[in-house]
Amino acid sequence: MDVRRTAVVKLAVSDEQRDALHRTAEQYLYCANRTADYCWSDTSYAECKTNKREVRDALYAELREETNLQAQLVQAAIKRAVEAVKACVERWKKGQRVSQPTFTAETMDYDTRSATFYRNKVSLATVEGRVEPSFVLPADSPTPYERYVLSEDYEFRESTLRYDAATDEFYLNISTRRTDGDDEVSEDTGHSDQTVLGIDLGVNSLAVSSTGTFWQGDDYDHWCREFEKRRGEMQQRGTQAAHNALLRLGKREEAWRKQYIHTIANELVSEAVEHDCDVIAFEDLSDIRERLPQAKWHHVWAFRRLFEYVSYKAPEQGVSVEQVEPNHTSQRCSRTDCGFTHDGNRHDEQFECQKCGYEVNADYNAAKNIGVRYARKRQHKLRSSPKSGSGDAQVDVRVNGGTLNGESHQPIAGD
Repeated sequence: MDVRRTAVVKLAVSDEQRDALHRTAEQYLYCANRTADYCWSDTSYAECKTNKREVRDALYAELREETNLQAQLVQAAIKRAVEAVKACVERWKKGQRVSQPTFTAETMDYDTRSATFYRNKVSLATVEGRVEPSFVLPADSPTPYERYVLSEDYEFRESTLRYDAATDEFYLNISTRRTDGDDEVSEDTGHSDQTVLGIDLGVNSLAVSSTGTFWQGDDYDHWCREFEKRRGEMQQRGTQAAHNALLRLGKREEAWRKQYIHTIANELVSEAVEHDCDVIAFEDLSDIRERLPQAKWHHVWAFRRLFEYVSYKAPEQGVSVEQVEPNHTSQRCSRTDCGFTHDGNRHDEQFECQKCGYEVNADYNAAKNIGVRYARKRQHKLRSSPKSGSGDAQVDVRVNGGTLNGESHQPIAGD
């Protein structure tokens, strides 16, 4: 079975390299958005174009002519856009609200032809030719980069270059794969058993874990309101000085919000490590606006950034990050001897099961259900795989006071 590992590496870039990477990302995003425009149809999902080969054949020559990108980067941008449109079409078929994908974050996908790895540096294709930034590696050895990217046991698959505007740094998320034949190995953690940390995202509490840790949103909401109030005051003045101050305030607010979510992401990953979790499970954020109509724009922004930050921070600690379908996680009773699902179970911040009477904070209940959903999905996948041999693999959810098995039907004391 395949074993997949991701190493996250910070890059030390010179001013010239930084400029080249920014210009490359600008043209990469242009190709992705041009592709999305070509593929999308507002009238019917049947009219959206989702065949990668057909789209590539139609656009590749034009995009090569319009940009200075290397061939592999043009193809990667086309692929990213087609996959995003295809995901939207799948949700559209289910009757969910969708809109044309747009690409704004400075991220680029590199394959073996556009990125070459050496022991202490990487060679990346850019619009200015190849650049070779060095790695900023931790002192502790072996690092994830040494264990996976430099190992003969692992095969390089692809990497994603990501620019973090909050820190003004570039990072590489490097994906590798090892094939172990018939060994009883899971593709996520390298062993059959897993322990999962479920995470629920919400308005009152930005995040709640299945271990019962709450990251409240009060302070975040307060400062977002303060920034909004200050923006309104400056806009009323209408002077050039107020306009300049407004621009400075916007940059300050963006940096503050990113740092705030970075802090929560660090604490969330630490929570997983402290409780020996192999996986952090989030709910799928695709339709978060529809599921949380009371959430303001800065809430939705926070949810997406938190998932993004955890997704690249967790692998550095040997923890993978997954998503599960969010359906009914708020209405289902998380007691292992119940599982009753009903709209009347949740009352604002409180959960009370109409069947068994179990009462608990609603977000904590949802966090446990998210963990259990991943555990059951993972166990089903292991048992149905002809190559696995891990039919009896245990996938536990870490909860307050112990663990909960995804297939268990016995209540846990104190849960």
